[in-house]
Amino acid sequence: MILKDMVVLITGSTRGIGREMALEFAREGAKVILNGRHDLANDLKEQLEQENADYRYLQADLAETNLKEFVTDAWNCFGKIDILVNNAGITKDKMFISMKEADFDQVINLDLKIPFFLSKEMIRKMNRQKSGLIINMSSIVGLHGNMGQSNYATAKAGLIGFTKSVAKEAALRHIRVNAIAPGMIDTDMTENLSDRVKENIVKQIPLGRLGETNEIARTAIFLAQNDYITGQTIVVDGGMTI
Repeated sequence: MILKDMVVLITGSTRGIGREMALEFAREGAKVILNGRHDLANDLKEQLEQENADYRYLQADLAETNLKEFVTDAWNCFGKIDILVNNAGITKDKMFISMKEADFDQVINLDLKIPFFLSKEMIRKMNRQKSGLIINMSSIVGLHGNMGQSNYATAKAGLIGFTKSVAKEAALRHIRVNAIAPGMIDTDMTENLSDRVKENIVKQIPLGRLGETNEIARTAIFLAQNDYITGQTIVVDGGMTI
């Protein structure tokens, strides 16, 4: 296994895409550091144990945490980190004219500023080992915008520019930085949508279905296994942005 004994830290990895990434990296032999705001659910523990995963769990609300200490704690779990996946994020959807400054600030803070701080602290440590990978979870909303999500779209668009800029600097120490921009993925969030809304969304997708969390997780594995990709944003959306 190419990823055997590599260490990956995935923020916001107790559900949805982050959870599937944790399981997929474990299947590939990587050591996994999960993160979430609440206790690790028993069903996720069972799944990790079924995969014979070597894992640690860091419970932390990143919006309320000393991020420098968080990175140090994560690094000390296995004595190194090879891959950081900036996956944690929130939405505070409202039409722009009704959006409060707090709604904007909260999304920018968790979805953009926290990846900035975590990446900065992580790269400082990765510089010493002259290797590493950072994957920033963006969104197709960051490419074409979306009604009611001006804050979220701004954060995700910012992550794309952030990825390209940091990739140019980090490459000097053989550290790669990439982004993934998922489309409409079948998660807890989409489960709350009405059938009518889902049908309208699917009509906009050339492949005619929502994406699966595993398809995003496999994209992260692909980026981890290919040492010659950096500064890129991989769109996984069933053709929605064609």
